[in-house]
Amino acid sequence: MPARDTVSQASRPAFYALRPGGWRDYATLFHPPYTAWHLSYVVVGACLAAGVHWWTLGLTVLAFALAMGIGAHALDELNGRPLDTAIPSAVLVALAVVSVATAAAIGVTVALDRTLWILPLIAVGAFLVPAYNLELLGGRIHTDLGFALAWGAFPVLTAYVAQTGAIRLEAVLAAAWATLLSLAQRRLSTRARHVRRNVVAVGGTVTLRDGRTVELARDDLVIVHEAALRLLAASTVVAATALVVLRL
Repeated sequence: MPARDTVSQASRPAFYALRPGGWRDYATLFHPPYTAWHLSYVVVGACLAAGVHWWTLGLTVLAFALAMGIGAHALDELNGRPLDTAIPSAVLVALAVVSVATAAAIGVTVALDRTLWILPLIAVGAFLVPAYNLELLGGRIHTDLGFALAWGAFPVLTAYVAQTGAIRLEAVLAAAWATLLSLAQRRLSTRARHVRRNVVAVGGTVTLRDGRTVELARDDLVIVHEAALRLLAASTVVAATALVVLRL
């Protein structure tokens, strides 16, 4: 039984993908480790403010969880079915529209309560979700840098502006950090996704200095990448949690 489970897991489109079917497709669609990773950027951006308005932070996290965690991922699945879910296309469209619209409404609420400078960022976010995930504009935004700016720098800056109504040096530096970290994520995940979704078999050996040979397997091409992704996701969540504890 354990051997069959291992094979089944290795054949799935992502290391966090559950066994396909039913509610598990929706859980997989949320990309739990990556969503937690990028929501951590929201927390970091907000906690850079001199004083944290916790209600605003909660609403900002909720808005990004809806727009990015659900809306963006629903459109990504609609565009080519990379996760191989059986979720109907109409449901994916509905999830995207409702989640992004709700996130925008939350953003407007925050803008009216805190700062109107959030309004342009709401427009940018509402544009980025379909532009990136549906590869609009000829895919010009659907690049490594586009990913890093949209899902790394943007959450940090938006959360900071929601708290302060301004953009200052510390927020720009944190956005640069999130961009670089997201670029690392993108490079690692692109390789892992390619192997999981396109590579059927791997053959060959590695010869060591002492003359021994090691057979190459398909899992050898992704195990290090995915281990690094797990650790980076966990470390970002821990860093965000540390900032919350500091601010409490």
